[in-house]
Amino acid sequence: MISDQVIWASLPVPAFIIDPEDRISDVNSSGEGFLNASRKSVVGHPVWDQIAVDAPLEEAFLRARQQGTPLFVNDVDVGSGNRAPLQCALQIAPLLGHPGSMIMIVSPRELASRMTRGNTVKSAAQSAIGMAEMLAHEIKNPLAGITGAAQLLSMNIGPQDLELTDLIVAESRRIVKLLEQVEQFGNLSQPDFKPVNIHDVLDRARRSALLGFGADMTIIEDYDPSLPLAYGDPDQLLQVVLNLLKNASEAAGPKGGTIRLHTYFEHSFRLRRSDGSGHSLPLQIEIIDDGPGLPENIRSDIFDPFVSGKENGTGLGLALVSKIVSDHDGWITAESVPGQTIFRLSLRRAPREVAGQDKE
Repeated sequence: MISDQVIWASLPVPAFIIDPEDRISDVNSSGEGFLNASRKSVVGHPVWDQIAVDAPLEEAFLRARQQGTPLFVNDVDVGSGNRAPLQCALQIAPLLGHPGSMIMIVSPRELASRMTRGNTVKSAAQSAIGMAEMLAHEIKNPLAGITGAAQLLSMNIGPQDLELTDLIVAESRRIVKLLEQVEQFGNLSQPDFKPVNIHDVLDRARRSALLGFGADMTIIEDYDPSLPLAYGDPDQLLQVVLNLLKNASEAAGPKGGTIRLHTYFEHSFRLRRSDGSGHSLPLQIEIIDDGPGLPENIRSDIFDPFVSGKENGTGLGLALVSKIVSDHDGWITAESVPGQTIFRLSLRRAPREVAGQDKE
């Protein structure tokens, strides 16, 4: 016979036992991860001090307790003092054999939607690589001939026509630069995995941004100092963060704005593939800006190649970001409303044996 404690600890979703005085009397391991707090630190504390629900829930909760009936609440934001809110469904019911006690199960819907959206990211990026390489190869050769012909013509024409040949040369060179970006997208090498202090990567990106494209921005650090090492390629992860910081800075315009770099640990976020295999992605990095937000017509396709909300944008920047994150077996998602855009990276933790070797 499997014990109740084993079943309780094995539940894959956050679960809480609430006593008759509305205090937490127990929490499972998924609940600890959801709150980003230990069982010892939350047991005995008022539940609504530990769990913030963006809905008037107390009266309905009291009524369910008095009547001995279950309560279901869908699509509410649930968070705590130690983690950002997630959209969740709540299932609350009386605990049999314990009058006045209730069990509450939290089902994070936002995690599931991130997984669904993320499934398309890697395949979309990879499907564009072959086309990108083909286009770059086929177009660069005739462009070189056009540029050379225009330069030869410029030697034998009058000043009034020189402007036209100069335009041909300038536009040809602009297209070559675009094609070089395409080739970079197609030729990105596989990550050189090693333990990475993600805060070092964020700090390098922050300093680089403030010295260049983000000089008019205020960049706030909101880090979890206890975050363990990530497992990835530090240079490629730096490229990801720089790209996202640049997008946020360009969206803010010359008046500038604020970007918040937020890190936290999310024990309950786990990637599961269609074949049943999977791994945990507990390291969360959020890049949050207060700009105008992503254009509504492209929000769902923002990571697809050649989709851009910027005038004369190539649409390759975020596609490259998604490819790098996918190569790291991670996920990236975007949430955007006017005044707040959040890009969230979810990454693997460095294996303990590898992290230990790195410290030696």
